[in-house]
Amino acid sequence: MSPDTRKTPRSRAASTATKAASARTSTSEKAPTNGAFRKPEYVGLRQRYHAEIVPAMQREFTYENPMQIPRVAKIVVNIGLGEAIANAKALDAAVGDLTTITGQKPIVTRAKRSIAQFRLRTGMPIGAKVTLRGQRMYDFLERTMALALPRIRDFRGIPTRSFDGRGNFSLGLREQLVYPEIDYDKIDRLRGFEISIVTTAKTDEEGRKLLELLGMPFQAN
Repeated sequence: MSPDTRKTPRSRAASTATKAASARTSTSEKAPTNGAFRKPEYVGLRQRYHAEIVPAMQREFTYENPMQIPRVAKIVVNIGLGEAIANAKALDAAVGDLTTITGQKPIVTRAKRSIAQFRLRTGMPIGAKVTLRGQRMYDFLERTMALALPRIRDFRGIPTRSFDGRGNFSLGLREQLVYPEIDYDKIDRLRGFEISIVTTAKTDEEGRKLLELLGMPFQAN
């Protein structure tokens, strides 16, 4: 090895320090500094809510604080299974349908007390439900309004009488086939279920306006 290519320990240490410094510089350019705020990136209906619906609600109701602007807090999809008392396979089929529709595994709801007339005992499975939040909630709501509801036979809009007085809205569907994810040949029977849209609105007027802007096809008065 020639003297020109031979490296002393001091030169090797300096070279290692230079490489480490350059690596730190490139990392700091890619990642934000500690404590820096990164604006979250939204997609689909959630992005449209923040970009268009929030300013529209502010102009409509003139809120003093941006935190007062209503938003969708959660969506609960619930299905009752009285038949599960006599047919245990019905519960598995319903859980599979809800998982396919919502993209989230549901929890099984159980009876809280015994009713002799219905041969029901405490702890027996009587239904299933899914609670959706965040991006998955917005994706499900968008698919419901854009794909599922128009597939209902003789659909003429959603009635507005299902608000509870505090801005929350409940919607009942008679069959799971309105969702294109469900294959007709793979279901055992038609099952209806309920969709509860929970919002932070204080009144039904605010809740209805929020859902209208999101794209809910309400019936014309």
